[in-house]
Amino acid sequence: MNRPKDKKKRRVGTPREQRNALAYAVASRDQNTMQMVEAAIRHKQVMLAFQPIVSAQNTDRQAFYEGLIRVLDETGRIIPAKEFMSAVEETELGRQLDCHALDLGLETLQAQPGLRLSINMSARSIGYSPWIDSLKRAVGGGSTLGERLILEISEASVNQVPDIVQSFMTDMRSQNVSFALDDYGAGMTSFKVFREFPFDFIKLDGGFSREITTDRTNQVLSSAIAAIAEKLDIMTIASRIESPQDAQIMAALGIDCLQGFAFGAATVNPPWARAASQKKAAQR
Repeated sequence: MNRPKDKKKRRVGTPREQRNALAYAVASRDQNTMQMVEAAIRHKQVMLAFQPIVSAQNTDRQAFYEGLIRVLDETGRIIPAKEFMSAVEETELGRQLDCHALDLGLETLQAQPGLRLSINMSARSIGYSPWIDSLKRAVGGGSTLGERLILEISEASVNQVPDIVQSFMTDMRSQNVSFALDDYGAGMTSFKVFREFPFDFIKLDGGFSREITTDRTNQVLSSAIAAIAEKLDIMTIASRIESPQDAQIMAALGIDCLQGFAFGAATVNPPWARAASQKKAAQR
């Protein structure tokens, strides 16, 4: 009797081999990302994209703008921070990006005396000499620029070195610099940030805005945070607002300011730059 030939079995990697392959893929991706960022810094292809934050009670009025770091890849595409920041934030490249974001933001404030602007920072940059020296030069010596500067620090970053952040905030507030707590509620949130850190703004994580028109839990939590912040004279900001309905609900819940596509995407060509270009073109 002829026996059927054994079918060649496809080898499946062991869980350990699969994990190693995944780790290699992630490491390769991060290495490529770091090379892209390094090249962008070297070729001075780093910029800010500006997104408006509006008053919840009057969405036609901009409270201020946020300057978000962007880099160009080798094809000239504008790459948002979410595509590269996780790979570089704990490295020297992360500190260099913070320096570029700060310097670009300070240049914008100097050129636009009617503008108020928030810039993201990492707590790691507080001990980075080029960054802290640049900040102190800009807001010290009788300068009034600090009155229009808001530094955004994520809750996760604050919790890494709370004592250093607290001292830094006290020092900078003496120069009239304001502070915003970014991504509040993104992780294991604690109310201690209200008690221990002198934040002027608290920006709720975008998850609180998800399905806000129907999600009762998000409505209750957003309202509770807004009520606490109001008692402490802290302004609240809801992010990822994508429709007029979302905006109306957040305003009714007591949120002070709104940010999201409903009011404009982040752009490297903000209104003041467009106005300057139009004026220049008219003079030709």
